Amino acid sequence: MIDHAHDLESVREATERLLTAVAELDNASAAEPSRLPGWSRGHVLAHIARNADALTNVLEGRPMYADAFVRDADIERDAPRPLDVQLTDVRESAARFQATGAVPADWSRTVELRNGVVDTAARVPFRRWVEVELHSVDLGIGYELEDLPEEFTAREIEFLAERFTGSPDVPPTCLTDGTRAWHTGRAAERPEVTVTGTPADLLGWLAGRRDGSGLTADGGPLPALPPL
Repeated sequence: MIDHAHDLESVREATERLLTAVAELDNASAAEPSRLPGWSRGHVLAHIARNADALTNVLEGRPMYADAFVRDADIERDAPRPLDVQLTDVRESAARFQATGAVPADWSRTVELRNGVVDTAARVPFRRWVEVELHSVDLGIGYELEDLPEEFTAREIEFLAERFTGSPDVPPTCLTDGTRAWHTGRAAERPEVTVTGTPADLLGWLAGRRDGSGLTADGGPLPALPPL
């Protein structure tokens, strides 16, 4: 069962870690490239802030974004801002999200995200946690996949494995870190491929942050995953 209150607290803690780390930067380093192709660190920070507002919209029953053009344009507009402005925006947008999450509500209700994706309201705080944690890594300022909370890593591996379940281009695959196992790809009585690695390497591959070179695949080559 999803505990939205627990996840909201996890989001708050992850946001504080992010703000503390980013406060060590300066304007020049904030303008440098991030690990996401074509995006500076300023783009990542702008996205984190606008995503908080977008998920606040979701919880309050409004469209997540007006449209894809507005989403992209807002990030481009906000990316070059001075670091102190970026930090204030991330902090204040995060506070708006937390305040909305604190309002008594039916957390079992269905909400709509981007591109027609629907989910329960209770899953929205975890989705926000994903944004904060993975983009903290994307900033390339010393926070790595290995530094992610263990609970978060296991849950995000499970979430992404579910996302690729049933994908016709992904063979039936077992993912394991040696102690736990997840399954993804086409439905089958048994997996065709078993992929083994550390939780960080499994997550990095599933989330498109690593190429899978740290993993081993038995029964066939490492599957090619669809884009997220």
